[in-house]
Amino acid sequence: MAGKHCNICPLGCGADRAEKKGSCGVGGTDGIGERNPYETAFIARAARHYFEEPSVSGTRGSGAIFFSGCNMSCIFCQNTDISSNIKGRPVDASELGGIMLRMQELGAHNVNLVTPAPHVEMLLKAIPLARAAGLSIPIVYNTNAYEKVETLKRLEGLIDIYLPDLKYTEPIAAKKYSGRADYFEYASKAVLEMFRQCGTLRLDGNGIAERGIIIRHLVLPGSVDEARAVLDFIAEHLPLDTHISLMSQYTPIDGMKPPLDRKLLKREYARAVEYAYGLGFTNLLTQELSSAERDFTPEFNGYFE
Repeated sequence: MAGKHCNICPLGCGADRAEKKGSCGVGGTDGIGERNPYETAFIARAARHYFEEPSVSGTRGSGAIFFSGCNMSCIFCQNTDISSNIKGRPVDASELGGIMLRMQELGAHNVNLVTPAPHVEMLLKAIPLARAAGLSIPIVYNTNAYEKVETLKRLEGLIDIYLPDLKYTEPIAAKKYSGRADYFEYASKAVLEMFRQCGTLRLDGNGIAERGIIIRHLVLPGSVDEARAVLDFIAEHLPLDTHISLMSQYTPIDGMKPPLDRKLLKREYARAVEYAYGLGFTNLLTQELSSAERDFTPEFNGYFE
């Protein structure tokens, strides 16, 4: 832990989360009473989720636990209701471990921690508690990749599957769309650390992910060059059998300015896919453009299955 001054993510805001919120929006004592704010999180939803990659959702769903708060400010975020607001139920490490066990009882293929970066201190306690109580399904760390390598190293041995976005390489795009000009500086190193820990994705006999990394990239309208640059980085630094999820599901939010005021064009996505195959990637997951619908975003109403 960063002691009283939080430093677990690249923001390095130094907030004493016992007294006030960090730059990620997490912290302070509102609604958590006497609980330790470093070991308490607001969960907006905990239920089986069927709209992740097929190897993650499978046939029985991924046990998705959606945390409130985020250390990025993506203007196109589909989860903005919880990324820029703190809502849901406050739980401590013991309770979070119980939720993980509940996902296993429901038959989920894995426990899927969505936007976990602000809650690493809690995870360091919750995951061992759940394992000791019988949790045997994989833990998925579903992240925007704006992470510190030294923080990720503390999670080694606890995470089975890393599911990072790799959003941008260029500081201008990262600043314009997510408010983080230094995004790639951190995300590139973070992805390499995730690969070091877990390696190329390993599937069971039914095609369900057991261990490894899946790198996601959302192709944005007008940003095919950025997609190419991301793919170039992966091809240069990781094996060509790395699993890549090249997503076409960008959905414009009211008030967006061009080019983000429209959906991705078929020809834009086709260019990105063609380029990925041209680099020699052998485990490329693509999407239909019909996936760009808000219906795939769950309700964040504090629902616990």
